[in-house]
Amino acid sequence: MSQLTVELPQTLHHQLETLAQSEGVPLSQYVLSALTRQAALSYTTQAVPETEVAQQRTAFETLLNNLGQASFAEIEKTMQEREAVEPEVGLTPDVVQRLQNRIAQQRVQS
Repeated sequence: MSQLTVELPQTLHHQLETLAQSEGVPLSQYVLSALTRQAALSYTTQAVPETEVAQQRTAFETLLNNLGQASFAEIEKTMQEREAVEPEVGLTPDVVQRLQNRIAQQRVQS
């Protein structure tokens, strides 16, 4: 493990100690847990504003219209050349459905 020394304002230090005591854990464990939760938030899904979705859809439709038609042989060749990727660990259909539900709820709320 690595060590990190951080200077905290006294009020924050006291607040963290109080929270750690209420959880029944040492201060260092509480801080580690809080930092882990914060870092995990950066991996969450954020809803995209409807205006941006509309702009992306328009750009995609324009791109498709400009591409024209491909023959079956061209499509088959492209499909064979594409990179094979594995889905992320834990990204099950259930997880995808829950994410879609959360996104739909956020759209209703906004």
